[in-house]
Amino acid sequence: MRVSEALVLGIESTCDETGAALVRGRELLGDVVATSMDAYARFGGIIPEIASRAHLESFLPTLDAALDRAGVDLDDVDVIAVSAGPGLVGSLTVGISAAKALSACLGRPIYGVNHVIGHLAVDELVDGPLPERFIGLIVSGGHSSLLHVKDVAADVVELGGTLDDAAGEAFDKVGRLLGLPYPGGPHVDRLSQEGNRDAIRFPRGLAAAKDRRRHRYDFSFSGLKTAVARYVESLQNEGEGIPAADVCAAFSEAVNDSLTSKAVQACLDHDCDTLVVGGGYSANSRLRALAAERCAAAGIALRLPPLRYCTDNGAQIAALGSAVVRAGIEPSPMDFAPDSAMPLDVTVAR
Repeated sequence: MRVSEALVLGIESTCDETGAALVRGRELLGDVVATSMDAYARFGGIIPEIASRAHLESFLPTLDAALDRAGVDLDDVDVIAVSAGPGLVGSLTVGISAAKALSACLGRPIYGVNHVIGHLAVDELVDGPLPERFIGLIVSGGHSSLLHVKDVAADVVELGGTLDDAAGEAFDKVGRLLGLPYPGGPHVDRLSQEGNRDAIRFPRGLAAAKDRRRHRYDFSFSGLKTAVARYVESLQNEGEGIPAADVCAAFSEAVNDSLTSKAVQACLDHDCDTLVVGGGYSANSRLRALAAERCAAAGIALRLPPLRYCTDNGAQIAALGSAVVRAGIEPSPMDFAPDSAMPLDVTVAR
């Protein structure tokens, strides 16, 4: 077997999506995702115990469906890749346990890979090989991070990240504040498109001169969230109606202004001519538009995933697994453990 032809099974179970995908080289053969998101609507957030049980129930049907879609048998799989972290420990444990069982039964090598870096690697399935050097912006409900990537399989450096809330988390909290259904992020995004983003001036986190020096590539959204809460509260105290569309538009602009300005600055600082964006929040309409506008103005190529690859999926894990196999990286030991806080400069678990 040539490594470029290895058939990689990718397994995703970091949070509330159960994913399985088959990738050969940079070609996606089959990808199936099951989600338990609807189960959390009445709680207003993910319940880890429910998520873990949902993975147990969904794994085999999801795996079978992915194999059928790819037109391959389990015996055809050459390599198994699975999310090792970051994520919920219970959810990670289900996927890793299943992957280890398959590895032992089939006699195939296993790679515990970094879920976050997978959000960048999946772009190879759409737009082909990644450039030798680029800046990665990962934005989701759990992460808002800037990465300097020289090799997606082996050389990733975290430049900065959020000091408090992640971008997607802040959107969900503002959605809850405005009484929107769970998860609030997509509802805030849709409502923002009907509002005037210049109607309200919300603060940008870490915008002071001293913060720009100390936290050049870091983000902060908790103060912004508080500003939105105080604005809404002040209107309620005065008996006035809340201009929800304008609030969403102005809030969205503040978040995306911070994300895109720092991402473009990182590209310029590190002489990188490509920005790759990934993660669930990369589906946000204003982020995509503003990133395209600012990258074009700076002469930076922008690579954005199709919407179906924004949320967690097995394809991102299989893509990263395929990349580390091509790079000749040694498999993970069978005793590797889930790492809920897996560092973003670690691609493969040891």
